[in-house]
Amino acid sequence: MDASELHIPVMLDRTLELLAPAIDAAAAAGRAPVVVDGTLGMGGHTEAMLAAHPTLVVAGIDRDPDAIRLAGERLARFGDRFRPVPATYDRIDLALEAAGAEAADGILLDLGVSSLQLDDADRGFAYAKDAPLDMRMGQAGDVTAATVLAERSERELARLFQVYGDEKLAGRYARAIVAARQEAPIETSGRLVDILQAATPRALANQGHPAKRVFQALRIEVNQELAILEATMPAAIDALAVGGRLVVLAYQSLEDRIVKRALQAAAASTAPPGLPVELPEHRPHLRLLVRGAELADDDERAANPRSAPVRLRAAERLRPIEPTAGEHA
Repeated sequence: MDASELHIPVMLDRTLELLAPAIDAAAAAGRAPVVVDGTLGMGGHTEAMLAAHPTLVVAGIDRDPDAIRLAGERLARFGDRFRPVPATYDRIDLALEAAGAEAADGILLDLGVSSLQLDDADRGFAYAKDAPLDMRMGQAGDVTAATVLAERSERELARLFQVYGDEKLAGRYARAIVAARQEAPIETSGRLVDILQAATPRALANQGHPAKRVFQALRIEVNQELAILEATMPAAIDALAVGGRLVVLAYQSLEDRIVKRALQAAAASTAPPGLPVELPEHRPHLRLLVRGAELADDDERAANPRSAPVRLRAAERLRPIEPTAGEHA
């Protein structure tokens, strides 16, 4: 399997453009720049960064052992300038340790499910392919999509589909799943799709695939994606060197909301209203680099359909975070 043929990195040129000033500034200062690719996948973004910056070191994080293996093969020509880190992307501390750095000049988070996982029929991520309902991004943990469907109550499933999938028929689908599992366990994506299609009113049958949002919700729950992202954003901001840059690509509104909230909070002054002079400790920690969220352009959407829902946000670290009372710098 050739990773370079399977994976087209989303918004690659824009990502490189946003990270380049921080990387170049570190190189101009006479040290090897360090970037943490928190969502390595098959290494497309990392490959482009390493090729563009000859002294750059990239620590690439991924929980999926197949991704680590394939990316390692793809990036072997860069030697120890690529440092693989098998972990979830909130473990930026492990990435910095692998790179031998105290802070990162750049951090990239390309969120959501990777091309490797979508294209591997055996993983159960894609509703268009019949496969065991696993959906684990890594191989650790006992919770799979099948166990979620087997063990959660109707009420819990309905809430899951509504909150993580924004599914309007959440209650109806939850009832259908609970009824179907009384007859036999729901263990394959094909059977789940059949249940959802049968439960969809005929009037709504042509309004998108009925499984899309349910599969999204199950994947998020199995992999605890939003909880990990909530922990990752402050860790990423803290890990940036002054002048370092963070780029995040989100593919659904729940992810983007977490990213937006974290970046806007760090880019706002904490000075109390009416204070005549803003004290240094109240100044923003970040400067936002894009206005709102950027979308892929029409050409990229046509060439790479998976870029259609992406929302890109980016920021630059302005100053260190001062220790709170009782802590030492």
